[in-house]
Amino acid sequence: MTDRDREIQAEFPLFANRRLVYLDNSATSQKPQCVIDAVNDYYQKNNANPMRGLYPLSLDATESYEEARQLTAEWIGAALAEEIVFTRNASESLNLIAYTYGEAFVKEGDEIVVSIAEHHSNFLPWQQLAKRKGAVVRFYECEPDGSFSLDRLRELVNERTKLVAVTQVSNLFGRENDIKGMAKIAHEKEAVFVADGAQSVPHIPVNVQELDVDFLAFSGHKMYAPMGIGALYGKMELLEKMPPFLYGGEMIETVTKERATFAEVPHKFEAGTVNAGGAVGLAAAIRYMKRIGWDEMLAREKALTKLAFEEMTKIPHVHVIGGDKAEDHLGILTFTIDGVHPHDVAAVFADAGICIRAGHHCAQPLHKHLGIMSSSRASFAFYNTEEEIMEFIACLKKIRREMGYAE
Repeated sequence: MTDRDREIQAEFPLFANRRLVYLDNSATSQKPQCVIDAVNDYYQKNNANPMRGLYPLSLDATESYEEARQLTAEWIGAALAEEIVFTRNASESLNLIAYTYGEAFVKEGDEIVVSIAEHHSNFLPWQQLAKRKGAVVRFYECEPDGSFSLDRLRELVNERTKLVAVTQVSNLFGRENDIKGMAKIAHEKEAVFVADGAQSVPHIPVNVQELDVDFLAFSGHKMYAPMGIGALYGKMELLEKMPPFLYGGEMIETVTKERATFAEVPHKFEAGTVNAGGAVGLAAAIRYMKRIGWDEMLAREKALTKLAFEEMTKIPHVHVIGGDKAEDHLGILTFTIDGVHPHDVAAVFADAGICIRAGHHCAQPLHKHLGIMSSSRASFAFYNTEEEIMEFIACLKKIRREMGYAE
């Protein structure tokens, strides 16, 4: 382990408190001390209900909350801070679109195009919307290596298409998709484009204006922020047309016995007491990532992925799902082992103090499309080290033998 490795891991209390190799970063990331301190500091010194009081403590809480919104907007290249709606996570963000834009603008006979590689969070809202509205879901299928053909999308999108939903980075393949090209095809038929950024925003620079997506959803907890805070980016002209998602306090302008008028974007989508502490934590996480810098984060994650991929492909009976080059996997390596159930794989790793994922990774339609029931997944963050990768490889090499196979 290098001095820089130690320096980085020292900023994450979990690594100081227990010895483990954490390779489940696609599920959630660990939190640096500066994020934990920011949340604690908010509740210890600045806790008040934002946007509700005229006393200094509430005004300070409001300022911190809106500062987090501005920082989040800048992080993903949004034109306006008001284009950021705070939610609990990417799942809630995607449901918000389905229950607002979808309910208002999708009608019977319309079509929704969803990629086969979606996390359930970017599939189920559209499946259920289609059932409610009498619309049709059409699947945008990928190749076995996880790549998507733009020509195939052009064949799917037509005048009846109202919405196209595709992940920017698959949580199974780890492959970055051509979201800009896909959004362009959707817009040619006047459909809106929804991007799931849960696996991209923590790992690569994202600029929503350059991509020209209409909506982007992501979670804070995958990018070193607390659980319970996420964001939805939406183009202002669309957010203004959408009805509220939830009703209650703070999302209104006036209320009478007969009617109500609603607050301006984004507040009309943020009913009730907001997660101000979570927003402060998200802001601290963004500042932390900016301090480390994309150059270092990208270089470290690329090197770790390359090392792991090259070593895994040398092991008999181990099959990496997706592309045949390390660069096809953005910090995510999903795999199967001949004759060994993924849950047994994960159990062996757990006994060795190595945390990986096993199951269908909330992507059952994709597993069925690939002809596999389930899989195992190792996913990396910049705080992981080459020594941890080699511990993972050493454990991987012995799994079949521990399961009773001769090799």
